[in-house]
Amino acid sequence: MHALLPTTTTLPLFDVAASRRIEARALAHSPDLMARAGLSIAKLALALRRDEGPVWVACGPGNNGGDGRVAAQRLAEAGIAVHLSHSPPERPALVIDALLGLGLNRAPAPELLATMAAMQACGAAILAVDLPSGLLGDTGQPAGERAVRADHTLQLLTLKPGLFTGEGRAHGGRLWFDDLGITPDEAASADLLGPAAAPARSQTSHKGSHGQVLVVGGAPGTQGAARLAARTALACGAGRVYVDLLDLSADEAADPGQPELMRGTAAELPQAVGVIGCGAGAAISDALPALLQRLPRLVIDADALNAIAADASLQALLCARAPASTLLTPHPLEAARLLGCDTVSLQADRLAAAQALAERFSCTVVLKGSGSVIASRGERPAICASGGPALATAGSGDVLAGWLGGLWAQQPGAPAHRIACAGVDAHGRAGEAGGVRRAGDLISQLAPSR
Repeated sequence: MHALLPTTTTLPLFDVAASRRIEARALAHSPDLMARAGLSIAKLALALRRDEGPVWVACGPGNNGGDGRVAAQRLAEAGIAVHLSHSPPERPALVIDALLGLGLNRAPAPELLATMAAMQACGAAILAVDLPSGLLGDTGQPAGERAVRADHTLQLLTLKPGLFTGEGRAHGGRLWFDDLGITPDEAASADLLGPAAAPARSQTSHKGSHGQVLVVGGAPGTQGAARLAARTALACGAGRVYVDLLDLSADEAADPGQPELMRGTAAELPQAVGVIGCGAGAAISDALPALLQRLPRLVIDADALNAIAADASLQALLCARAPASTLLTPHPLEAARLLGCDTVSLQADRLAAAQALAERFSCTVVLKGSGSVIASRGERPAICASGGPALATAGSGDVLAGWLGGLWAQQPGAPAHRIACAGVDAHGRAGEAGGVRRAGDLISQLAPSR
């Protein structure tokens, strides 16, 4: 058993159906599996218990409840007062939530909702077994009107995607994992991202060895967005970074505060990685047809996404691009516009939404938000476990787009999916801080990880 985050390597995620199959086969071959699970829960409970009150263990009827009952027995054997019931004791020292776990397939019944509410109100820390009760393991969304907000969750046997995206990140608390000595015997449903190696730089390399990035965007009043993206691509290590700011006068510098940045256009830079749409406004619509047809690799963000969502001809040009050559970085509202749905429906299953976008537009999609999802046609989807509320600030998405462009410029043969996974994880780790991290500070934090 170990704390799960931050990840040090990419890990496999298994959806509920796969987890149930793996659990059934493991139980058939290892009759002591539940005993191992219960012991693991009890050990963690002993470590988390902070005072002398009883441990309240709330168990359901399935395997999750069975694990809880074994844990209760082990705690009692260790001399700990245990309260095994659906109603709370007086002043519990810890709550073990073993009500539902993987067994959840519908909204919890009223009596279970009452127990869940009592857990939340009792004042003790909550340790959830496998999944917080009421939370759907595939989507990270509550199945009904509430799900338990745990302080700790011990995942057993497999890691479930719902704890790493959407509302799951707010319900799981600190995450722990015990594989119970079982190696899953089927392919993962998704990947949980770990850190990627920085692009290699030879001792004999020069600026021409590390590619070109062209940032197109920055309408009047929002030029800072494009400049943030360009500064980030430069900090990432791209050899040359150019800016095509919409409506910039002929004698203006690309960025007076960053003299390394140059002005350029797609016609002049046909091999550059295009980062298009940051702060672009409606004017990007006229530029998009040529950009979609001319530049071999594109990171498409912000207003460029909105323009594509509103124009069937632009969608056709996007779909006609070469495989693995395009990376879309929508936030949920932009993604909903592209799919023609509302954000509530989209957020209800973020993995499915990202995969639907990737299929529809034959590209790689980074669905941003809590637990960003990366999806590409023919690739296993990935979820980013890094990042946090410090990234919820103006310009954070522009920094991500620029970092992705900078990475891709240095690795021209890499498919969009690999670039997206590496860039999103690095961006998330750079944003793991308290409070709010300004976009400019985020660039500085990203650069040392290059």
